[in-house]
Amino acid sequence: MQLKGRSRRKAQCRQAELGLLGAGLLILTGALGCSDHRVSLAEFMEMQKEASQPPTSQPATSQPVMNTAIDQALGPYKVGPSDELGLTLTTVDGAAPIGPLQIRVDRKGMVELPLVGEIKIAGLELEDVEDTVKNAYVPKYYQGLVVHAVLIAPETTEILVTGAVTLPGLVQLRRTERDLLHAIVGAGGVSQLASGKVTLRRIRRSGEEVTLDLLSPDELTAALALDPLKDGDIVNVHSAVPNTVFVGGLVNAPAPQTYPSGVPMTILQALAASGGLRTDVTPKEATLIRRLPDGKDIQVRLDLDRITTGRDPNLQLAAGDILWVPETIATRVQDWVNRNIYFRAGMSANVTYNVSGVEYLNRRAQQSGGNNTGNLQDQFDPFGFLNRNSALQRLTAAPVQ
Repeated sequence: MQLKGRSRRKAQCRQAELGLLGAGLLILTGALGCSDHRVSLAEFMEMQKEASQPPTSQPATSQPVMNTAIDQALGPYKVGPSDELGLTLTTVDGAAPIGPLQIRVDRKGMVELPLVGEIKIAGLELEDVEDTVKNAYVPKYYQGLVVHAVLIAPETTEILVTGAVTLPGLVQLRRTERDLLHAIVGAGGVSQLASGKVTLRRIRRSGEEVTLDLLSPDELTAALALDPLKDGDIVNVHSAVPNTVFVGGLVNAPAPQTYPSGVPMTILQALAASGGLRTDVTPKEATLIRRLPDGKDIQVRLDLDRITTGRDPNLQLAAGDILWVPETIATRVQDWVNRNIYFRAGMSANVTYNVSGVEYLNRRAQQSGGNNTGNLQDQFDPFGFLNRNSALQRLTAAPVQ
């Protein structure tokens, strides 16, 4: 579709060139858009539609594996090697046959208890640890027993978290929390500048780097399924691109416009925030310049008359967009007239007037007390040409001979 539109425009331009060549007006073909390198709004919207379509085939993933990874990352804490636990044993009559115990899980996931010896508790939740210890004592040693287990000092891994987080720096993660999500939470969570994208760099695997968008459920699931983080791994939370659009050209207040992250801005809103279009000329088109993901810029031709009347869509701008209202042959002619044409008028041979064009045209209505429904400005300048002319200073009236 894009190629067809460009071919049709080239054919129209060629016809215009042949028709104007004999009259020596070939230069005016530029006003018809023949030398225009911009794409049309329809072509741009078609390109955006194609770019937003998901790929026809998705990589196959094992859903059970993903679910297991999520359960491990977001489920209750499970005891493992190097964890330090506290145990309290109480019999049914309230006695404590064994004083409070402080035990450490060894590399094999085992702990050694009085009378019982070694038992395996690695990979168990605290409630399961209590049941395992109770079953080891009852009924062989005691008829009834209440066991209470607490996690005193879990084994931790230190991760470096940088970027758009509240508390960047080293973060200590427990064994079942060694993933990107817990690393960011441990750093105080993301700041208002965060974009949602996170990059993981493995310090022990040179060159290994992965970037994921944690705002996407699929990529968040993939992040939780990654191998556990290890000491020294680096997590960088990306900052969002500043929500700034740049408006310039034939507007009254050309300047960058910055808005809070996530606040949408349309073409007409950006123009209104720039004080509107200049009124001393009549610009009718604009150019939208957008940086594509591949690093190239695309320029889109906008018909302002069609957008303001609702015949063309009022596009939403993206952060970094440039909205430029360019000069055209028509606006240059208007500007030349504004800068070089002056009106001279006089009322008598004895009186010389040196007033502005608007004051002169309105003088009769002002002197009549405002009884007339209109004035000379309305009759001879209905479009406010003189009032819009910033270059017009004063009129020097020549005496009437």
